[in-house]
Amino acid sequence: AVTRYVQRQEKSLPLLNQLETWLIKSAQQVLPKTKLGEAIQYCLNQWHKLVRYTLDGHLAIDNNRAERAIKPFVIGRKNWLFSQTATGANASAILYSIIETAKANDLNVFEYVMVSLEQLSKPEVDIEQLLPWQFAKR
Repeated sequence: AVTRYVQRQEKSLPLLNQLETWLIKSAQQVLPKTKLGEAIQYCLNQWHKLVRYTLDGHLAIDNNRAERAIKPFVIGRKNWLFSQTATGANASAILYSIIETAKANDLNVFEYVMVSLEQLSKPEVDIEQLLPWQFAKR
């Protein structure tokens, strides 16, 4: 993290400072109601968020990890529109939650679901042991 911080200070910060200077200069030369003027103003308004990653080597330069994590829910949201009933939509949401929790616990999702379904068919099942974070300990 220290090395990353130093590299960001040496390489990224000078480029960002040049960009900020250009944006400030351009904001005075471009009409604010044009698309370019709006884009420049938006960038300037969000500047503190853009440069935040240069302040700490632990921070990611992008939010790709978060975007990947929410993608199944975005897709699911569209699919839930086609659920015939509230019960069906609820079942879909539960299934997505189970799958994402299994992924977060580094489980093979297919194997986890198959073993869980098999165990749930038995009369003396310990459901607590089928929770993804417990299953991962096996």
